[in-house]
Amino acid sequence: MSEGYQVAILGATGAVGTRILAQLEQSTIPVKSLKLLASSRSAGQTRQFKGQSITVEEAKPESFDGVDLVLASAGGTLAGELLPEAVKRGAVAVDNSSRWRMDPNVPLVVPEVNPDALTNHHGIIANPNCSTIQMVVALEPLRKAYGLKQVIVSTYQAASGAGQRAWDELLQQAQQHLDGETETAEILPTKGDKKHYPLAFNLLPQIDVFQDDGYTYEEQKMMQETKKIMFGDPKATQIKVTATAVRVPVPVGHGESVYVTVDDETATRADVQQLLATAPGVVLEDDPANQVYPQPLNAVGKRETFVGRVRADVENPGSFNMWVVSDNLLKGAAWNTVQIAEELAKRDLIHSQA
Repeated sequence: MSEGYQVAILGATGAVGTRILAQLEQSTIPVKSLKLLASSRSAGQTRQFKGQSITVEEAKPESFDGVDLVLASAGGTLAGELLPEAVKRGAVAVDNSSRWRMDPNVPLVVPEVNPDALTNHHGIIANPNCSTIQMVVALEPLRKAYGLKQVIVSTYQAASGAGQRAWDELLQQAQQHLDGETETAEILPTKGDKKHYPLAFNLLPQIDVFQDDGYTYEEQKMMQETKKIMFGDPKATQIKVTATAVRVPVPVGHGESVYVTVDDETATRADVQQLLATAPGVVLEDDPANQVYPQPLNAVGKRETFVGRVRADVENPGSFNMWVVSDNLLKGAAWNTVQIAEELAKRDLIHSQA
């Protein structure tokens, strides 16, 4: 590991960017210098890092001169434009957007699942979708022990997964509802579609835009990303994955109902619970007699993935239900990004230009 890296955070003032900054401060990554980059609207703002005040700069290609490591959460368009420029200048970039996830030359990494994929990077590493990350963290122990045949997931995704404005709109709608006013909606289910509906006191079975096959882009991402992370190919045939993604009126913390079928039909509920209890990044909260199970409210601000309600399907040997919860802004975004960077540093895959 280097004595210190020149680090840049792209999208430093957003909901995820601010959390990347906080996670970086708590990480094992040696930071020699830090640049905070954002749009021209945010340039000039200041942020604190290890007792120092750092001024946010407008992100430009030349911003990456001398930078060793870029942690990015600035959307797909900017990621497509600027990260190749950073790599050209010698940096390694970890990107939160969906821009690079399906690129065959870009590793899609969850450190608890496929850290070895980092050795094949060409300058850019993709951070998976928040809902995919927590699910594969929970499934990886089962895959290793018993093999996986099929996954059926229904998500209960927080408003913050759609950004700070969606989070703010949820709170505004809740107050409007309590005041007897008409709830106004301008963002959800997705800014890119024609109609918008209130989320407060409601459920929206649409996250991102619909594809021709009736799935949303979010659902498609979960299916393809799971295959790429676990089997190295978004079209892998070793496993079947299907998803239904739903936005729920929760500020932070995604929940998922996951149904999984393993290859080994002799696996029991107790076996699965034991695996999860000792799995990296997982906290088992599964004591139904005492009403102990994961809840988004309790996961906020925590890095782990919480799993509970583990049940064997009594009709189908080798099949199990589980309930998976995680902070979508931390493990689902900021912490997984910094965790990838820690793994890169540990493997000496970031080369200091100092």
